[in-house]
Amino acid sequence: MPLKPSTWSTRGTRALCAGAAVLLASWCAGPVQGARADDAGGPARSADTPSWSIAPSAGSGSRPARSDGRPYFYAEGAPGAVLRDTLSVTNPGTAPRTVTLRGAGPAGTGKWLTFARRQLTVPPRTRAEVPFTVTVPSGAAPGDRFGEVVARGGGRDARVAVRLRVSGPALAALTVERVRVDAGARRISYDLVNRGTTVLAPKVVVRADGMFGELLDRRARAVPRELAPGRRVSLSEPWDEVPALDSVDVRLTVTAAGGVAERASASAWIVPWPTVVGSAAGGAAVLVGGFVWVRRRRRAEVCGDG
Repeated sequence: MPLKPSTWSTRGTRALCAGAAVLLASWCAGPVQGARADDAGGPARSADTPSWSIAPSAGSGSRPARSDGRPYFYAEGAPGAVLRDTLSVTNPGTAPRTVTLRGAGPAGTGKWLTFARRQLTVPPRTRAEVPFTVTVPSGAAPGDRFGEVVARGGGRDARVAVRLRVSGPALAALTVERVRVDAGARRISYDLVNRGTTVLAPKVVVRADGMFGELLDRRARAVPRELAPGRRVSLSEPWDEVPALDSVDVRLTVTAAGGVAERASASAWIVPWPTVVGSAAGGAAVLVGGFVWVRRRRRAEVCGDG
């Protein structure tokens, strides 16, 4: 039986052509992709590539300065001193980034900071250095201060803390003020004021006694924030088991490093006023009703006698 070469050759030719087309497409795809990466100046930016950042300067280079050391700025000097440091602004992206700088802080410490440039544009994959000064006012009291370097760019803020120390004798002092009991909110509120020249990290002990003995005895706990000199902060302690009816005496003892130990107290009557008012209204209604009944009874007796 003779072979049919025409049939075999047609199918084989089609298969060979299809395979060759696939190989050719694969071979062409590789160089084209590589050319696109080269034209872009390198590999495409990953979604994990960090955004711009600021940090205390710690030398030259293009990596973020924070990886080199200091997590914040520290400056110390006498009243009237001018202290110098440098901020690093790192832009790891592929486009320029414009950043605006300013100082911030409680009690006006942000105004102590002056930048060589308030606004700068950082080229791609570059770290720029910006010198700045901290001018301590001539009338500044000795002690610790807090400040911040704030940078804004691309719709977000970045911050680096500035810790300042004005030279002079250190004094740790604190007062506890406006202690009050809020039975409705189930809490004890109070104010702490740093009256000294050093930063304080206070701890507070809370006790409360009623007419029949102890109601609350809470051990020393650190308050949720440090207090810079001159700073006032309003705090509160939760009290879930406030008595429904009692006369309470609340005592707070606040301690901190440097020999600080201050006490303050407050007294309060805890009365369920809605219940009392409702009971009083009910009693008044009973009294009025009884009075009216007696008056009617007497009139009836008078009329009967007549």
